[in-house]
Order: sequence, then C-alpha cells, then structure tokens
Amino acid sequence: MAQLGLIGLGKMGFNMRERLRAAGHEVVGYDRNPDVTDSTSLEDMVSKLDGPRIVWIMVPAGEPTRQTVAELGNLLSEGDLVIDGGNSKYTDDRINADLLATKKIGYLDCGVSGGVWGKDNGYGLMVGGAASDVEKAMPIFDALRPEGPRDEGFSHAGAVGSGHYAKMIHNGIEYGMMQAFAEGFELLEAAKVVENVPAVIKGWQRGTVVRSWLLDLLVRALDEDPELDDLEGYVEDSGEGRWTLEEAINNAVPAPVISAALFARFASRQEDSAAMRAVAALRNQFGGHSVKKAGD
Repeated sequence: MAQLGLIGLGKMGFNMRERLRAAGHEVVGYDRNPDVTDSTSLEDMVSKLDGPRIVWIMVPAGEPTRQTVAELGNLLSEGDLVIDGGNSKYTDDRINADLLATKKIGYLDCGVSGGVWGKDNGYGLMVGGAASDVEKAMPIFDALRPEGPRDEGFSHAGAVGSGHYAKMIHNGIEYGMMQAFAEGFELLEAAKVVENVPAVIKGWQRGTVVRSWLLDLLVRALDEDPELDDLEGYVEDSGEGRWTLEEAINNAVPAPVISAALFARFASRQEDSAAMRAVAALRNQFGGHSVKKAGD
C-alpha cells in the first residue's frame, strides 16, 4: 500500500482519489471545498503523511500550480516527491523542478488523460522526470492507469517537462480528431441524403477505421440529443492546442489540421464575425452577390 497527498479534488482529482482508495492506497486530500477535503490546509495535509512523502498536485495550470509548488517547497523535506498532474505548460516544469531541487525534493510532471471516465476506465499517464523518482511513484501510477500492459497506458516520456509536452501534443491531436467528427456530423445533417444520422454514426463503432473512444462519446451525446439542439456551438480551449501550434512553428513542423481545429474553436465564440462581414462585403462589391443586412 502506498500513501499519497492529493491537492485539488475537483472533477479529476476527486475521481483519482476514489480510484486510488479502491486499489487499497491511502490518500490524504486537500481542497478549499470543505465538503470534499480531508485536511484543513496544505500544512495539515503534509503533517498527516509519513516520510518520504509523495504529493500529487491537481490544480489549474499557471500561477495556482506555481504557488502550490512553492508552498510545498517550504513544507516538505529532503527525499520527498512532488508530482504535477495538471495541464501545466512544459516550460513551467523545469522552473518547478529547480525550485524544489534546492530543497532536495524530487519533481515529476505527469500528463493525465481520461477525463471524468478515468475513475472506472483508468487514466493514460505520460510522465517526465528522473527514473528513480518514477520508480518511487510506480505503485500510484499502476493504480491510476488502465488495466492491461503497463506500456499501453503509461509512459516515462523522458526528462522533466517531457510528460506535459507529450500531453500537450496528445491534446492537439484530440482537437483535430474532434473537429473531423464534428464536420462529418454537420455534413451528414446538411446534405439530407442520410435520413438517420445518429444511426450512421453509431454504425461506425465496430469494424470501421474511425472507431474510437471519441466516436463512442459522440454516439452517447447523440443518444441523449439526436440533433444536438440542446447545446450552443461555443467551444473553449484549455491552452494546450495553442501551445502545440507554438511548438509546430518553433520546430517548423506543418500542423494544418490542428491549427484549423483551434481556429474553428475561436470562430465558435463569435456571434457576429467581422471577418465574415468583410467577406460578404467583398463578394457584393466584385460580383454583386446579395448580402444579408444586419437585422434582417
């Protein structure tokens, strides 16, 4: 049995705690929400752990994570280990690792995929950091990953930063896959040749080359709302798609699918696109094409 301090008990962190406990591990959680926390403060959480301690962070990326790492640096001891399992940008990891190294505290970055389904299905894990630190936390990783061969749900990607880098690229790929399914759905709906669009998409779940978990989730959504009329077509991005494109530019790697998927999300947030107004105006100017006036 392993012992773990877990900071951040939101949708992901809460389910991770439940999965770890179901596997027989002791988890001492901390969250600002008094309804879910096991501790009153970070200091209280650390005091309940036996050394050498392992503490897993599941808080929003950026300043909240950096602040949490800094606080842990003042609370933990030599030989302890911190794992950032949030969606931090990989460039933050070296900063966090160097800060903790001054206290001889280890650091791992772990990209986590699985969403709200991870509690039952397990989480895909991509870890960066020293092999010795990975080995210390392996009982935790083994409990969180899906059942089956370890190398099909867990990877030690390399040095510090590589885990979050791998997760960043994973999410960029996810953007493109989601956009392809979305565009296929819209085309099926618009053409009117296919009379039962949900049935067609459901029929792709077995035997086809596009079968995937994302397809299964689309089928689930269509079962609940066949036209998807209950949803507004407004899509946020977590930041990792943007970071993926930054890396594509920095490394001169063409990434047209991922870039188009990200820009489509931007377009979804525009109630009235200035760009599309300009296109309409130009079509009217050079070709006399009809335009729809505002308020029509």
